[in-house]
Amino acid sequence: MDLSVNYLGLKIKSPIVVGSSSITNSVRNLIKIENSGAGAVVLKSIFEEEIYNEYRSILEKEKNLEFPDTRFLDYYDYKIKADNINKYLNLIKEAKKVLTIPVIASINCVSDHEWNFFARKLQDAGADAIELNLFILPSDFTKTCVEIENIYMRIIDKVKNAVTIPVSAKMSYYSADLAAFVKRVSESGVAGVVLFNRFFHPDFDIDKFEIIPSNVLSRSSDLAISLRWMSILSGRVSSDLIASTGVHDGASVIKEILAGADAVQVVSALYKNGIGSITDMIEEMKAWMEKHGFEKIDDFKGKMSQVNSPNPAEYERVQFMRYFEGKKYDLG
Repeated sequence: MDLSVNYLGLKIKSPIVVGSSSITNSVRNLIKIENSGAGAVVLKSIFEEEIYNEYRSILEKEKNLEFPDTRFLDYYDYKIKADNINKYLNLIKEAKKVLTIPVIASINCVSDHEWNFFARKLQDAGADAIELNLFILPSDFTKTCVEIENIYMRIIDKVKNAVTIPVSAKMSYYSADLAAFVKRVSESGVAGVVLFNRFFHPDFDIDKFEIIPSNVLSRSSDLAISLRWMSILSGRVSSDLIASTGVHDGASVIKEILAGADAVQVVSALYKNGIGSITDMIEEMKAWMEKHGFEKIDDFKGKMSQVNSPNPAEYERVQFMRYFEGKKYDLG
């Protein structure tokens, strides 16, 4: 039975990819992840602010010095020692020494400021690909959706021009025209689009009057969001599609692949059930494939995507009507 898939142009042994998180921030965990059967791993994100602030602090200290554009990066390399940036680059190097699965670096992005050259450093450290976690919440009343989308495109373009390794974009579902926007991103030359990232969800402590986190981990019910859009977008975009959010077991992985996912990212399930749960997911997939006579992932990938439905719009409407047909509710 063959579980291998192509992920961002990379051949990986299984469609399960461990997403960016604190779990992927240590070589010890990375080894466990590979041994459990994951096909690839995305390292914990380095934040744009970390890159930008660190380099800005150097500029402030050395503001009286001027260097030609061709020399300033070398100067920064000389000035920066044992800091967050070097620790991240070292994590990539150490991971590449001990892992055979692809190691994907991750940058959490909120703007198109001049931090993009750092992508080249990730490539030079040995990263097999870069995932841009595009974390732009449309909460600015002064920016239109087009302006926000253009920020995404500028970030992608700058990073792509800086490296030769594959680049993927991890996106939010907060968009006025999500299907068209994902299609636009896929046509930018990225190797893959990840659906979806998770924003911070606020809650209120009503006694301390403080903002506190809520629903930090995804729930299995969250699968419906990515499953819907995976089904709609599959077969209609120019890049790989990677599912994320709400994937907590082997059945969830199967559903996303049926919808058309090229690979599936997991994170919250590992926090809840441990890294070893990857093996359980793979065994569940194998049992299901054997039951239905599938020898490889391509045998069922996209089988239930909307593009393969004889009448996609009617299909969703009919299913909705069937659910409520004949149901009676006592509302008091």
